[in-house]
Amino acid sequence: MQPLLALARLIDRMTALVGRGVMWLIFIAVLVSAGNAIMRKAINWSSNSLLELQWYLFGAAFMGAAAYTLQQNEHIRIDIFYGTRTRRTQHWIDLFGHVFFLLPFVVLMSWMFVPYAYQAWKIGQISTNAGGLIIWPARALLAAGFILLIAQAISEIIKKIAVMRGVMEDPHPFVSAHEAAELEGAELAAEVARLAEAARRTEEARK
Repeated sequence: MQPLLALARLIDRMTALVGRGVMWLIFIAVLVSAGNAIMRKAINWSSNSLLELQWYLFGAAFMGAAAYTLQQNEHIRIDIFYGTRTRRTQHWIDLFGHVFFLLPFVVLMSWMFVPYAYQAWKIGQISTNAGGLIIWPARALLAAGFILLIAQAISEIIKKIAVMRGVMEDPHPFVSAHEAAELEGAELAAEVARLAEAARRTEEARK
């Protein structure tokens, strides 16, 4: 089990590196969008390439962060059934979903997108919009995102089995919506108390 956990840790580090890196693409997309709008208003110039570049950047950020979202257990799930089960049952639900739904889906999408991107690169396909960008980088980003999701799905399966066997601690203990609200309220109350105490000390220092 330990060699598999070492592989999972390696995948997690790679996923985290990519996930944190692509966050900057949103910032770059905002700059491109703002620059495009300013130039259109200031000098009456714009380009479809800038619009498509924004789509590329947002797509890269979304696909690059998908595996990182899975790693952080921040993906959307419906807790009506899941949240009322025991933690062991929840582990079985997660494992079943990863093995029979997530992994087959991302493998299928990768199998479809890799030749799809290669074909666009091979023929030098360009956007049908005037002044548009080449197509293959966008398709390659989709393929890369799904391939990264394959790796992260394997990591999650390894870790889930390890947790169920007692080999490692649960990296994401389940917190219900009610408990999360209570924790958030307690943190907010503590922050308000801290600010109030800081204000009181500042007022005393002035006196």
